[in-house]
Amino acid sequence: MNPLRIYTDGASRGNPGKSGIGVMVCDSDGKTVKKICEYIGVTTNNVAEYTALIYALQEALIMKAKDVAVFTDSELVARQVCGKYMVRNEELKRLKKQVDHLCTGFEKIDISHIKREKNREADNLANQAVEDAL
Repeated sequence: MNPLRIYTDGASRGNPGKSGIGVMVCDSDGKTVKKICEYIGVTTNNVAEYTALIYALQEALIMKAKDVAVFTDSELVARQVCGKYMVRNEELKRLKKQVDHLCTGFEKIDISHIKREKNREADNLANQAVEDAL
């Protein structure tokens, strides 16, 4: 399978509050091949961001992808996963450990921070998940 480009976002109404995730999976031509819009309960925005990343990585593994580029507008998550920031929160440490484990299933993986404007579709999906739960 060709490289996948995946956009992720988490949304929380309150911090903590009702939360959702959005994931948009695109093929190497930019065509959307999968969308995930899921309510995840009451949690923090950072947990929602990590959860979106975990769902994205799981979906890529299900699709048998070997080469994945993931884009998130969460600078914190991108930098923690890449080792530029330390993870101090115990819950986020647990989630980062899960991300690290999932990443071993790929031959090539890149997780990058992008500006919010370039992540509109995933943002819309995450917010829709929260709206549907209200």
